[in-house]
Amino acid sequence: MRNVLGGTILGNGDIAPILNVADLLKSAVTLAARAGAQARPAEPQAVVPSVLVVEDSITARGLLRSILESAGYRVKTAVDGLDAWATLNLESFDIVVSDIEMPRMNGFDLTARIRGHRTLSELPVVLITALRLARDRERGADVGANAYIVKGGFEQGALLETVKRLV
Repeated sequence: MRNVLGGTILGNGDIAPILNVADLLKSAVTLAARAGAQARPAEPQAVVPSVLVVEDSITARGLLRSILESAGYRVKTAVDGLDAWATLNLESFDIVVSDIEMPRMNGFDLTARIRGHRTLSELPVVLITALRLARDRERGADVGANAYIVKGGFEQGALLETVKRLV
């Protein structure tokens, strides 16, 4: 086997390979020569959009995180509006996806606080909630939410399309 001289059993019972240093050096030189011959200019790395998910339910928070990460977003979570507000003052995000009904600070108050902040006021906010009444939607619009999704009719595709459109 290339680059391996043999093996040994460690005191804890694990098997460890014994490497052949001379073979390793030859392999490294060969790989470096191939890489130099095939070198191309590096393509710029795509920027991965970041999402702050604000949800007090651990199950819903995990589901939203999973959906967004599977779609290629970098996701950070907060357990309520106050936690989210502290996070927003420490890190930057491309969008906030928030529940409304949470302890300490609800999603309406968080959205209003974001809209009132001089550097965060343009940050897109999507509210995801069980509140389905027209007056709740109106309140969401009044505080400045960019989108309002009702959990009862929740569709993964609709969430991803909304986030993609706003980022």
